[in-house]
Amino acid sequence: MKDHFFLAFSNLRRRKLRSWLTMIGIFIGIAAVVGLISLGQGLQASINQQFEQLGKDKIIIQSKTLGPPGSASSEKLILTTKDLDVIKSVRGVEEAVGILMKTSVLNFKEETKITFAIGINPEDVSIFSDMQTFKVIDGRDLKKGDGFKAVVGHNNAVDGKIWKKGVEIGSTIQIDGNEFKVVGILDKTGDPYNDAGIYVPKNTLKKVLNIEDEESEIIAKAQEGFNPEDIADTIKRKLRQNRDEKENQETFSVQTSEQLLTTFSNIFGMVQAVLVGIAGISLLVGGIGIMNTMYTSVLERTKEIGTMKAIGAKNSDILQIFLFESGLLGLVGGTIGVVLGIGLGKSVEYIATIALDTNLVQASITLPLVFGALGFSFFIGSISGIFPAFQAAKLKPADALRYE
Repeated sequence: MKDHFFLAFSNLRRRKLRSWLTMIGIFIGIAAVVGLISLGQGLQASINQQFEQLGKDKIIIQSKTLGPPGSASSEKLILTTKDLDVIKSVRGVEEAVGILMKTSVLNFKEETKITFAIGINPEDVSIFSDMQTFKVIDGRDLKKGDGFKAVVGHNNAVDGKIWKKGVEIGSTIQIDGNEFKVVGILDKTGDPYNDAGIYVPKNTLKKVLNIEDEESEIIAKAQEGFNPEDIADTIKRKLRQNRDEKENQETFSVQTSEQLLTTFSNIFGMVQAVLVGIAGISLLVGGIGIMNTMYTSVLERTKEIGTMKAIGAKNSDILQIFLFESGLLGLVGGTIGVVLGIGLGKSVEYIATIALDTNLVQASITLPLVFGALGFSFFIGSISGIFPAFQAAKLKPADALRYE
């Protein structure tokens, strides 16, 4: 077995250019697969971490719109304070808070940006702290009695991220022409949406934007000992009654954080499977290339095979030599592909960190992924060499020696 391996390795070294050309399809396919899977695993881990921070006891209620929360324009779709009160009255709901998110024109010094202004009740700051998305590192939280005060996401305070010169405590930001004094700066979360947010008292934002009664999103927290999914079902039923809507025709959605995570994971899994499938086409092409190379090798070495058989080589010996050759083509190509795939994943992670200023996009390189890719590439190579190897093993010594 050892001699067969070294003989196969020696044969590949003698045909370096052909071997490298044959391996191209394998290492391109493996690189694409490793890169995509590593990025997928990293993103999935980041999303899981975000949902862990949100907490399994949270229930999210939103309008059924195609856009982000707060984009509903029809009165039938808009959630209201009455809906919030209904949710608070549901048995098992410890607390529920409403959030108002609206696209607004922001001015800071001589710059103008169009982004989301987020209105929350200062009394509800605790539930955001509980979700670890509202941690002030400079200044203070919003508090009861605040009017035209604002707490800004981390990126607002960094020079060049959003504003040419970062916002400071005491700075003034205009929202639709109304001045808000910055009293707090949030810690960086890695989520571009949170890090760019401008948080102000909800009632003040309603006055500024001339909004009478609207909640863009409602977050409820389940009491300990209650099943969040059961509470979500009750909330859905009571909201239907309150809004006079029929089952399966609701203008709102009610989901637990676990359900949201499951939905995301399913969608993301399907997208990743499609991408990996497309990358797998390169592996198929690479496998065909190996098979073609091995068939050519059998023809070129027919006399050599005849000589080996004439001096006592068995069919199994010839079979193993050619299988080792095809397997090594796959393995070496896979090794190069793994290295390229890791580089691809880490490059995308670096670019996302610099360009998007987010740590959500990460490449997760695990040993099962590396060894799985190497094993799969060896398997592809070996499978591709089976038919050529059988053809070589079945050659009769006399016929092989007479081959021209």
